[in-house]
Amino acid sequence: MQLYNTMTRTKEAFVPRRPGKVAMYVCGITAYDLCHIGHARSSVVFDVLVRHLRRLGLDVTFVRNFTDVDDKIIKKANTEGVSSTEVAERYIAAFYEDMDRLGILRPNAEPKATEYIGEMAQLAERLIQSGHAYRTPSGDVYFRVRSFDGYGKLSGRDLEDMRAGARVAPGEEKEDPLDFALWKASKPGEPVWESPFGPGRPGWHLECSAMSEKLLGIPIDIHGGGQDLVFPHHENEIAQSEAAAGGEFCRYWVHNGFVRINTEKMSKSLGNFVTIRDIYARYLPEVLRFFLVSSHYRSPLDYSDQALDEAEKGLRRIYAAKAQMEQALTRAKWSGTKLPAEVGQELAKLEEGYAAAMDDDLNTAQALGHVFGLVRLAGRLMEDKTLAKSQETADVLRRILADLADWATVLGVFGSDSEAFLEALKASRAARLGIDAAKVEALLADRLQARQAKDFARSDAIRDALAGLGVTVMDTPAGQRWDVA
Repeated sequence: MQLYNTMTRTKEAFVPRRPGKVAMYVCGITAYDLCHIGHARSSVVFDVLVRHLRRLGLDVTFVRNFTDVDDKIIKKANTEGVSSTEVAERYIAAFYEDMDRLGILRPNAEPKATEYIGEMAQLAERLIQSGHAYRTPSGDVYFRVRSFDGYGKLSGRDLEDMRAGARVAPGEEKEDPLDFALWKASKPGEPVWESPFGPGRPGWHLECSAMSEKLLGIPIDIHGGGQDLVFPHHENEIAQSEAAAGGEFCRYWVHNGFVRINTEKMSKSLGNFVTIRDIYARYLPEVLRFFLVSSHYRSPLDYSDQALDEAEKGLRRIYAAKAQMEQALTRAKWSGTKLPAEVGQELAKLEEGYAAAMDDDLNTAQALGHVFGLVRLAGRLMEDKTLAKSQETADVLRRILADLADWATVLGVFGSDSEAFLEALKASRAARLGIDAAKVEALLADRLQARQAKDFARSDAIRDALAGLGVTVMDTPAGQRWDVA
């Protein structure tokens, strides 16, 4: 497998430090608010990566943290008159609710920052002892950025350029404007822990270094997160971890691209901030996941209602094909008609193409192209009046369904019961478009009565009325069926 390494800015063959085993750490949320679509993208990207690595037979130990002590959490807690713990636990619970519906697998470990205060303090102590960090008179502890020669190697930033734009805020006791906090002395209205430096709380960057070392061992194989974390968070992690350990912190740095809302950067100040729950109120969670895997994880992703509508159509097309194949396989008798050799060759090429796409830096967009290739192949076989009855066609359809089931375990989409999903999707679309399902069912009942009475004029009028509501009616051997146009 090839992975794009942010550190080297190139795709590299992925080789774990221990054969067959992968140590992977991904930065989780700061638990002070509901998750937005950017969180959904990052969660899906690394969920698919873990699933694919395991599909390849690798034993993945996956760690994702929760930041449950932070300036934003403290500010919200003080505004609401509750504890920081109460705020953090509320939004961690909301995170689980949102991500479970999105099909995100639980990591092997989900440490909270407050559970690793001791390890963070010990790491800061080691850095002080080695001269890479210093304690100020007020009790803060800072990392000496200039003591680490490799600072800026992940983000590609020049130290002097950063120095030119850096300032020391009033009241700070930094030796250098570039230095960053490892420990913050206690202040009124903030949670506090004891440490060798006095009472206070850890800086944000310290937790991921301490957790990675404790739970996975250094160097870890993969460290992931959004592109916004490259600097300063991941740059600072590298500096403090490698300064303390004297060696490499992480072997592969993997970052997902930004999400834009209607081509603009998502921002609360712009009023285009979209939470996952905003989307769930209008679309099925699986539609959101399908939308997220439809683009390569490193590319910018443009979110819009139109984009979700297109994702919904694509997902419906796959499920409809699955349902059609499943129905076709209920045929009792099959003929001995032979399929052209090209059919088997096309199927094998699609299977190989999917595997190659996933191994090529997790190219889910290209992989989905091969999924639709299977759908088109199945459609051609079922539409051909002669080939549709062939036993060899039945064998191909079974193989296609098996492929889709296998790939669904990695991509996390189109793996549900076909009929149940299509019904749920219909209800979702109807609700979004303001279509009253009960009214539709009542009109269909009237239409059935009209047809039974051979009043075809009335039957056609009801069909026209339904079409005016945006509903299409299909007469099948199993009876009337309807869908949203």
